[in-house]
Amino acid sequence: MGNMNQFQIGDPVIYMMTKQSSHPTLRATKVSPSAHGDEYNYVVEKFWVVSDFTEEGNLIVQTRRGKIRELSKTDPNLKRANWWHRWLYRDRFPEIDTEKSEQLSA
Repeated sequence: MGNMNQFQIGDPVIYMMTKQSSHPTLRATKVSPSAHGDEYNYVVEKFWVVSDFTEEGNLIVQTRRGKIRELSKTDPNLKRANWWHRWLYRDRFPEIDTEKSEQLSA
């Protein structure tokens, strides 16, 4: 697999974020009631773009709202978007803010 695990700046990625609330969103998957039944546990797909890397090799990703997050490249909830995801969800992936990426690198 070697090269498949390598991410590059600009790569669209999908992060499977686990959430908990009393009202799951319409995009929620794997919905299950919590132990006490007052809330639900569920997963939401987040559509982000790799904007940089840390010295340790972690990914710096940019969210659709411009937030910056650091993720381990081995995080099991992180996957590279394949061609189908890139086409199907093309409007959900953010454009990279190159100014923010350059500021982080400096």
